[in-house]
Amino acid sequence: MHERRTTAGEFAIEARELGIRYRRYLRQVNTLKESVVGLFKGNHFESFWALRGLDLTIRKGERVGVVGPNGAGKTTLLKAFSGVLPPAEGSVVVCGRIAPLFGLGGGFRNDLTGRENIYLNGAILGMSRRDLEGRVDRIVEFAGVGDFIEAPLHTYSSGMRARLGFSVATDISPEILLLDEVFSAGDAEFRAKATARLETFFKEGKTVVVVSHAMDQIKRLCNRALYIESGRVAADGEPNEVIDHYLEAVRKKKEISQRSAADDAGRKVARDAPS
Repeated sequence: MHERRTTAGEFAIEARELGIRYRRYLRQVNTLKESVVGLFKGNHFESFWALRGLDLTIRKGERVGVVGPNGAGKTTLLKAFSGVLPPAEGSVVVCGRIAPLFGLGGGFRNDLTGRENIYLNGAILGMSRRDLEGRVDRIVEFAGVGDFIEAPLHTYSSGMRARLGFSVATDISPEILLLDEVFSAGDAEFRAKATARLETFFKEGKTVVVVSHAMDQIKRLCNRALYIESGRVAADGEPNEVIDHYLEAVRKKKEISQRSAADDAGRKVARDAPS
């Protein structure tokens, strides 16, 4: 269950026994005939849990950084918070207007112009056209896309998409902002502008959740960090401590992998040696 509330509460986001399940296809289906035949031969996919049994409370005004390896469930967690992915188990309750920004211009359409995408994305985030009309010029100016605002989005560079997406998501003044690797594109000038805007959010007591592989960024911007591993919270607390815990886990996994590869190589040499 995913629930949004507009009334005041002690928390911004609360997840209880949260589980998100995906289908992982065992073989590729290319035609309708193969799909129909598959119905009689049995499932050609298996289910796996991207998140399961996750309990988490994010208080209002917290700046939470989420770290972890690829495939750990970080982006899935943000999508569950935003309502994009409904829980298969448990519940998520969100208190306040939420603005998610997944990757580069999530929610945009390549065939629409930048201006049209502003209205589309604003509507997705709950803004009326009338409300957006007073914001468009300011959004375009902050994004710095110039005359490209009238061009289709497929003509934009990755940095331009990132700037426009960030500008829309942050201009509507959400109470909760979800950011997934939005600083991985864009030049130094954009990153400085984006950081300055985030700092105004912090001063206003807004809640921000950031997924990033940039550990320095998490340490600088956040007052709390989560380490997600295999769909669960492996560590939760002060950013420096959580990041140290995560990096130590990465180091140990690398050592085990290297040791295993060395053992395999040794066994192969012994096997191939003349008797």
